[in-house]
Amino acid sequence: MGFFDKLKNGLSKTKTSFDEKINNVFSNFRKVDEELLEELEEALIMSDVGTETSLKIIDNLRKRVKRENIKEEQDVKQALKEEIKEILEKTDNTLKLESTPSIILVVGVNGVGKTTSIGKIASRIKRDGKKVVIAAADTFRAAAVEQLEIWANRAGCDMVKAEEGTDPASVVFDAIKITKEKNADVLICDTAGRLHNKKYLMDELIKIKKVIEKELPDASKEILMVLDATTGQNAISQVKAFKETVDITGIILTKLDGTAKGGSIIGIVEQNEIPVKFIGVGEQIDDMEIFNSEDFVNALID
Repeated sequence: MGFFDKLKNGLSKTKTSFDEKINNVFSNFRKVDEELLEELEEALIMSDVGTETSLKIIDNLRKRVKRENIKEEQDVKQALKEEIKEILEKTDNTLKLESTPSIILVVGVNGVGKTTSIGKIASRIKRDGKKVVIAAADTFRAAAVEQLEIWANRAGCDMVKAEEGTDPASVVFDAIKITKEKNADVLICDTAGRLHNKKYLMDELIKIKKVIEKELPDASKEILMVLDATTGQNAISQVKAFKETVDITGIILTKLDGTAKGGSIIGIVEQNEIPVKFIGVGEQIDDMEIFNSEDFVNALID
């Protein structure tokens, strides 16, 4: 199965939800007027896109309808797809791993799929011919290191770990040293799942970032936040909290196949101006792909 087919499968619940609401609007199609646009706006809001973003999309669509004299149902739908695509392409989603070594710091709350995402991304980068080291810097949760080790072994990557309760920044420090010794291309660092109200965990994240800045000042750095698609609009508050602590460079969207709330990513990207860099649509090690906005929109709306 090609990735687009996996994406369509993974987005099936979201697509069904989207299609039902959008197609219900068009099933009563009479003409392209304000009533139609207002119904489309409501359909987007009900599809978890978010009120603010839905208003912006329809406002842009309204201007296009007038400017381009759009009168046909299919043309309205195509324009809607293009407006959504434009939001998702506003920020550059290229993974910047230009230096040797480069570093990827992975953050997010507990239960979003950080461990599996790291394993899948490590496997993908390794398939591109690069040497990857993984740092198990989530030293707060007993099972975290064991789970990560399973994925590191599956991906065929070296892993740096320490005893439970060890200072996470010291694990990252050791991992940077080993990455340099092995002349590895990419270091991927796991971190403890944290919420904005856990100040000591956020402080640990700042400490890790300082170690990276000191030991790899000129390295390409990606700080990727893992978001569980099932969270829907609630993910916006998670992103805002992390943005205050670290400069998030991209989003890894997981668990799309288990939710009808995949449309929320449109609002998250639009409101935070952070690109989606990876998208996960399954449980296998190769079920992680670089995000393609055109494929996403085409899988979402026929």
